Amino acid sequence: MERLVNKNEIIRIARGIYSLSVVDPILGEIKPSTEDIAKAIAKKERARIIPSGALSLNALGLSNQVPMNVVYLTDGSPRKISLGKRTILFKKTSAKNLILRGEISTLVIQALKEIGNGNITQDEEQIILNHLRKEEINNLEHDIRFAPEWIRKIMRKVLK
Repeated sequence: MERLVNKNEIIRIARGIYSLSVVDPILGEIKPSTEDIAKAIAKKERARIIPSGALSLNALGLSNQVPMNVVYLTDGSPRKISLGKRTILFKKTSAKNLILRGEISTLVIQALKEIGNGNITQDEEQIILNHLRKEEINNLEHDIRFAPEWIRKIMRKVLK
C-alpha cells in the first residue's frame, strides 16, 4: 500500500483507509466526501454511525452552513480524522441513539435535538414534515418510539 501511495495511485486518508486517485482534467484531484470516508471507517470497524445535529440540519436543508468539523455519533471507537482543513470526529453515544432504522427519521431526530424544544419555526416544521413523508411508515413507527416526546408530537403529524 505504501508503494501505491508513493506512486500517487491511491490516497491514504487515515490509518487503514485508502482511496483511489481520481483526477479530473478541469478540477484536478478529487477526494472522497466526508460521508463516504465516515461510512468506510464505520464498515471497517463494524460500527454504526449517525450524523450529528449540525450535519443533519444541513442534510435536511434547514441550514445552509456546511460544517467544517463533521461529527458522527458512533458505538465504535471515538477518533478524529484530519482531512486538510476538514475534520471528521467520531463521538461515542448510547445504543438508544443508534437503534433508529429510518435514514430520514434519524436525520430529523438529530436535527430537532440540535434546534431544541420550542425553538422550531413553522417553516422548519413544514420542511421536516415534507421529508418525513418520504420515510417508510414501518421505519417511522419504529423510530417514533425512541424520540423525545416533543419530537414525537411533530413526527406523529405525518402518520395522521
